Amino acid sequence: MSFVRPCIALLSTLLLALPAAAQQPSYGAPITLELAKKTAAGAVAEARKLKLNVAVAVVDTHGTPVYLEVLDDTMTASPNFAFQKARTAAMMRRPSKALEDGIAGGRNALLSLPDLLMIEGGEPILLNGKLVGAIGVSGGASAQDGQIARAGVEASR
Repeated sequence: MSFVRPCIALLSTLLLALPAAAQQPSYGAPITLELAKKTAAGAVAEARKLKLNVAVAVVDTHGTPVYLEVLDDTMTASPNFAFQKARTAAMMRRPSKALEDGIAGGRNALLSLPDLLMIEGGEPILLNGKLVGAIGVSGGASAQDGQIARAGVEASR
């Protein structure tokens, strides 16, 4: 128990140090399989348009895997990275790029947060203004992964 209190204090401090984009959304009901598939389909369509082989992962509000789609000839590490990016976006209620930007801005203490992948490509999924899950993409350059993930989010609306 003595470990929990310092971790909570560190996390609170680090979150306050992140770029403040907007009020973070409240959690909603976990994403349905139907919405997860619709979100992934939008991402896959964008990946095909860019001629990229990627993994697309969708998680619920707790970062638990809900859906995975891996295009042929995708790098074998990509599915794991896609889930980590999605989990980061869901648990932190912001795009994984926000954490990457925080580190680039000198917030190196963010690197001490466990089980997060602070690279562009993870995006929160909102339904009626509430966070229901997140999508993560891996296989292209991080900016391309972000573009593909945002296309997935757009398809979920």
